[in-house]
Amino acid sequence: MVPPLVPAVRATLRAAADPERGRGMQAYLKSTQPCLGVRVPEVRRLTRTAAAGHPPASVGDVERAAAELWRSATHREERYAAIALTGLPVAEGALELLPLHTEMVTTGAWWDLVDGVSPRVRELLLAHPEAMAPVLRGWARSPDRWLRRSAVIAQVGAKDRTDTDLLAEVIEVNAADPEFFVRKAIGWALRDLAKSDPAWVLRFLAEHELSPLSRREAAKHLGGGAPG
Repeated sequence: MVPPLVPAVRATLRAAADPERGRGMQAYLKSTQPCLGVRVPEVRRLTRTAAAGHPPASVGDVERAAAELWRSATHREERYAAIALTGLPVAEGALELLPLHTEMVTTGAWWDLVDGVSPRVRELLLAHPEAMAPVLRGWARSPDRWLRRSAVIAQVGAKDRTDTDLLAEVIEVNAADPEFFVRKAIGWALRDLAKSDPAWVLRFLAEHELSPLSRREAAKHLGGGAPG
Protein backbone atom coordinates (compact mmCIF):
# COMPACT_ATOMS: atom_id res chain seq x y z
CA MET A 1 0.00 0.00 0.00
CA VAL A 2 1.14 3.53 -0.76
CA PRO A 3 1.43 5.50 2.51
CA PRO A 4 -1.27 8.23 2.64
CA LEU A 5 1.45 10.82 3.12
CA VAL A 6 2.64 10.25 -0.45
CA PRO A 7 -0.54 11.37 -2.28
CA ALA A 8 -0.88 14.20 0.23
CA VAL A 9 2.58 15.51 -0.70
CA ARG A 10 1.86 15.12 -4.41
CA ALA A 11 -1.41 17.01 -4.12
CA THR A 12 0.16 19.94 -2.27
CA LEU A 13 2.97 20.17 -4.81
CA ARG A 14 0.62 20.14 -7.76
CA ALA A 15 -1.59 22.78 -6.18
CA ALA A 16 1.45 25.07 -6.00
CA ALA A 17 2.70 24.33 -9.52
CA ASP A 18 3.82 27.10 -11.85
CA PRO A 19 4.27 25.54 -15.32
CA GLU A 20 6.20 28.49 -16.75
CA ARG A 21 8.67 28.50 -13.87
CA GLY A 22 8.84 24.72 -14.18
CA ARG A 23 10.05 24.96 -17.77
CA GLY A 24 12.73 27.40 -16.69
CA MET A 25 13.81 25.16 -13.81
CA GLN A 26 14.06 22.14 -16.06
CA ALA A 27 16.19 24.06 -18.55
CA TYR A 28 18.45 25.38 -15.78
CA LEU A 29 18.95 21.90 -14.34
CA LYS A 30 19.45 20.34 -17.78
CA SER A 31 17.08 17.62 -16.58
CA THR A 32 15.04 15.18 -18.63
CA GLN A 33 12.63 15.03 -15.69
CA PRO A 34 10.00 17.80 -15.80
CA CYS A 35 9.57 20.30 -12.99
CA LEU A 36 6.33 21.54 -11.47
CA GLY A 37 7.83 24.96 -10.89
CA VAL A 38 7.85 24.91 -7.06
CA ARG A 39 10.96 26.39 -5.47
CA VAL A 40 12.91 24.13 -3.12
CA PRO A 41 12.17 26.10 0.12
CA GLU A 42 8.47 25.93 -0.75
CA VAL A 43 8.73 22.20 -1.47
CA ARG A 44 10.17 21.72 2.00
CA ARG A 45 7.46 23.82 3.62
CA LEU A 46 4.68 22.01 1.77
CA THR A 47 6.20 18.65 2.65
CA ARG A 48 6.27 19.54 6.34
CA THR A 49 2.64 20.67 6.12
CA ALA A 50 1.60 17.39 4.48
CA ALA A 51 3.55 15.45 7.09
CA ALA A 52 1.79 17.33 9.88
CA GLY A 53 -1.52 16.09 8.47
CA HIS A 54 -0.25 12.52 8.03
CA PRO A 55 2.52 12.23 10.63
CA PRO A 56 4.90 9.28 10.24
CA ALA A 57 5.03 7.35 13.49
CA SER A 58 8.47 5.83 12.96
CA VAL A 59 11.63 5.89 10.91
CA GLY A 60 10.19 2.98 8.96
CA ASP A 61 7.15 5.07 8.02
CA VAL A 62 9.41 7.85 6.81
CA GLU A 63 11.51 5.42 4.80
CA ARG A 64 8.49 3.88 3.08
CA ALA A 65 6.97 7.24 2.16
CA ALA A 66 10.26 8.78 1.03
CA ALA A 67 11.24 5.72 -1.02
CA GLU A 68 7.85 5.65 -2.74
CA LEU A 69 8.02 9.35 -3.57
CA TRP A 70 11.57 9.03 -4.84
CA ARG A 71 11.15 5.90 -6.95
CA SER A 72 7.84 6.84 -8.54
CA ALA A 73 8.56 10.54 -9.02
CA THR A 74 7.27 12.02 -12.27
CA HIS A 75 8.53 15.52 -11.43
CA ARG A 76 11.71 16.81 -9.83
CA GLU A 77 9.95 18.33 -6.85
CA GLU A 78 8.72 14.91 -5.73
CA ARG A 79 12.33 13.91 -5.25
CA TYR A 80 13.02 17.12 -3.35
CA ALA A 81 10.06 16.23 -1.15
CA ALA A 82 11.38 12.72 -0.59
CA ILE A 83 14.65 14.19 0.67
CA ALA A 84 12.71 16.62 2.87
CA LEU A 85 10.76 13.75 4.45
CA THR A 86 14.01 12.12 5.61
CA GLY A 87 14.74 15.32 7.53
CA LEU A 88 11.60 15.11 9.68
CA PRO A 89 12.37 15.07 13.44
CA VAL A 90 11.26 11.43 13.82
CA ALA A 91 13.99 10.41 11.37
CA GLU A 92 16.80 12.77 12.34
CA GLY A 93 20.12 10.96 12.60
CA ALA A 94 18.54 7.57 11.83
CA LEU A 95 21.26 5.27 10.53
CA GLU A 96 18.55 2.99 9.10
CA LEU A 97 18.08 5.55 6.35
CA LEU A 98 21.64 5.25 5.05
CA PRO A 99 20.72 2.75 2.28
CA LEU A 100 18.00 5.11 1.06
CA HIS A 101 20.33 8.10 1.13
CA THR A 102 22.88 6.09 -0.83
CA GLU A 103 20.20 5.19 -3.38
CA MET A 104 19.21 8.84 -3.66
CA VAL A 105 22.79 9.86 -4.40
CA THR A 106 23.48 7.16 -6.96
CA THR A 107 20.14 7.25 -8.77
CA GLY A 108 19.63 11.00 -8.46
CA ALA A 109 23.04 11.42 -10.10
CA TRP A 110 22.89 15.18 -10.49
CA TRP A 111 24.11 18.03 -8.34
CA ASP A 112 20.77 19.37 -7.10
CA LEU A 113 19.62 16.03 -5.73
CA VAL A 114 23.02 14.93 -4.46
CA ASP A 115 23.57 18.21 -2.66
CA GLY A 116 20.07 18.02 -1.22
CA VAL A 117 20.93 14.71 0.43
CA SER A 118 24.19 16.09 1.85
CA PRO A 119 22.70 17.56 5.07
CA ARG A 120 21.19 14.17 5.85
CA VAL A 121 24.60 12.54 5.45
CA ARG A 122 26.14 15.17 7.71
CA GLU A 123 23.50 14.48 10.37
CA LEU A 124 24.33 10.77 10.22
CA LEU A 125 28.05 11.45 10.51
CA LEU A 126 27.60 13.72 13.51
CA ALA A 127 25.24 11.25 15.20
CA HIS A 128 27.22 8.10 14.33
CA PRO A 129 30.83 9.07 13.58
CA GLU A 130 32.31 5.62 14.12
CA ALA A 131 29.83 4.01 11.72
CA MET A 132 29.79 6.76 9.11
CA ALA A 133 33.48 7.63 8.78
CA PRO A 134 34.32 4.28 7.09
CA VAL A 135 31.31 4.73 4.81
CA LEU A 136 32.55 8.11 3.64
CA ARG A 137 36.07 6.78 3.16
CA GLY A 138 34.56 4.14 0.90
CA TRP A 139 32.45 6.68 -0.98
CA ALA A 140 35.54 8.83 -1.53
CA ARG A 141 37.11 5.94 -3.44
CA SER A 142 33.98 4.90 -5.32
CA PRO A 143 33.86 4.77 -9.12
CA ASP A 144 30.61 6.75 -8.80
CA ARG A 145 31.43 10.45 -9.05
CA TRP A 146 28.35 11.41 -7.05
CA LEU A 147 29.36 9.27 -4.10
CA ARG A 148 32.81 10.85 -4.30
CA ARG A 149 31.23 14.32 -4.33
CA SER A 150 29.01 13.34 -1.41
CA ALA A 151 31.98 12.18 0.63
CA VAL A 152 33.75 15.49 0.08
CA ILE A 153 30.78 17.76 0.93
CA ALA A 154 29.40 15.61 3.75
CA GLN A 155 30.72 17.97 6.42
CA VAL A 156 29.66 21.25 4.85
CA GLY A 157 27.90 23.10 7.67
CA ALA A 158 29.52 21.07 10.45
CA LYS A 159 31.67 24.07 11.49
CA ASP A 160 33.64 23.31 14.67
CA ARG A 161 32.38 19.72 14.67
CA THR A 162 34.21 19.00 11.42
CA ASP A 163 36.42 15.91 11.50
CA THR A 164 39.37 17.50 9.74
CA ASP A 165 41.31 14.24 9.48
CA LEU A 166 38.40 12.69 7.61
CA LEU A 167 37.95 15.77 5.46
CA ALA A 168 41.64 15.79 4.56
CA GLU A 169 41.52 12.12 3.59
CA VAL A 170 38.46 12.33 1.34
CA ILE A 171 39.92 15.38 -0.39
CA GLU A 172 43.40 13.93 -0.79
CA VAL A 173 42.17 10.80 -2.57
CA ASN A 174 40.20 13.01 -4.99
CA ALA A 175 42.63 15.88 -5.43
CA ALA A 176 43.63 14.75 -8.94
CA ASP A 177 40.08 13.82 -10.00
CA PRO A 178 39.33 15.43 -13.38
CA GLU A 179 35.56 15.52 -12.72
CA PHE A 180 34.24 19.07 -12.54
CA PHE A 181 31.67 18.25 -9.84
CA VAL A 182 34.29 16.64 -7.62
CA ARG A 183 36.75 19.50 -8.04
CA LYS A 184 34.01 21.99 -7.31
CA ALA A 185 33.04 19.98 -4.22
CA ILE A 186 36.59 20.11 -2.88
CA GLY A 187 36.62 23.88 -3.18
CA TRP A 188 33.19 24.15 -1.58
CA ALA A 189 34.14 21.98 1.39
CA LEU A 190 37.30 23.97 2.05
CA ARG A 191 35.57 27.32 1.52
CA ASP A 192 32.90 26.36 4.04
CA LEU A 193 35.42 25.31 6.66
CA ALA A 194 37.42 28.49 6.07
CA LYS A 195 34.56 30.43 7.65
CA SER A 196 35.19 28.75 11.02
CA ASP A 197 38.80 27.51 10.75
CA PRO A 198 40.71 29.57 8.19
CA ALA A 199 44.08 28.58 9.64
CA TRP A 200 43.45 24.89 8.95
CA VAL A 201 42.36 25.61 5.39
CA LEU A 202 45.40 27.81 4.76
CA ARG A 203 47.71 25.03 5.97
CA PHE A 204 45.90 22.48 3.82
CA LEU A 205 46.18 24.65 0.72
CA ALA A 206 49.87 25.24 1.36
CA GLU A 207 50.58 21.54 1.73
CA HIS A 208 48.49 20.08 -1.12
CA GLU A 209 48.34 20.20 -4.88
CA LEU A 210 44.79 20.96 -5.97
CA SER A 211 43.18 21.87 -9.27
CA PRO A 212 42.93 25.60 -10.01
CA LEU A 213 39.15 25.31 -9.69
CA SER A 214 39.32 23.70 -6.23
CA ARG A 215 41.91 26.19 -5.03
CA ARG A 216 40.01 29.21 -6.37
CA GLU A 217 36.78 28.08 -4.72
CA ALA A 218 38.52 27.28 -1.44
CA ALA A 219 40.18 30.69 -1.21
CA LYS A 220 37.09 32.87 -1.67
CA HIS A 221 36.86 33.75 2.04
CA LEU A 222 40.57 33.83 2.71
CA GLY A 223 41.40 37.17 1.10
CA GLY A 224 45.02 37.71 0.26
CA GLY A 225 46.20 35.13 2.74
CA ALA A 226 45.57 32.14 0.52
CA PRO A 227 48.65 30.55 -1.04
CA GLY A 228 48.73 30.65 -4.83
